[in-house]
Amino acid sequence: MDINAALNEVFVKVFKNITGIEERVIQTGEYQNATANDMHVIETIGIGKPKNMTSVAKALSVTTGTLTISVNSLVKKGFVERVRSESDRRVVLVSLTEKGRMVYLEHQKFHEDGIYGRNKDGLSRSNRDCLFFGESYFGHIILHKPWV
Repeated sequence: MDINAALNEVFVKVFKNITGIEERVIQTGEYQNATANDMHVIETIGIGKPKNMTSVAKALSVTTGTLTISVNSLVKKGFVERVRSESDRRVVLVSLTEKGRMVYLEHQKFHEDGIYGRNKDGLSRSNRDCLFFGESYFGHIILHKPWV
């Protein structure tokens, strides 16, 4: 197997493992009807002031049409509320409901305790440096999307 195929296999496995862990944690908690995709949207909306749909879609690298489908589902599940901007009625603002804020905080705790908390002391400095370099390097490649 060449190095590119091996690296691809590693990254696919890591992504699937992290996504799988998130799904299992979400589905064992109080918020069983939330998916990993829901969590990414909830995390992007955040617990601050309402955000417009365009900025959330851009942050997620999806179209506003795709985001609308996700937001419709999140509204039905009671995680998100949608309102029109008072200053410009064409602008749709989204924010988390109380239920959405609770699942957001629970998800943050999962990342802090479950991923970072367990591993921060178990990694050597050189392994941490490798992880940071890898994230930076591959993040740069993904941002520049050479395949598009």
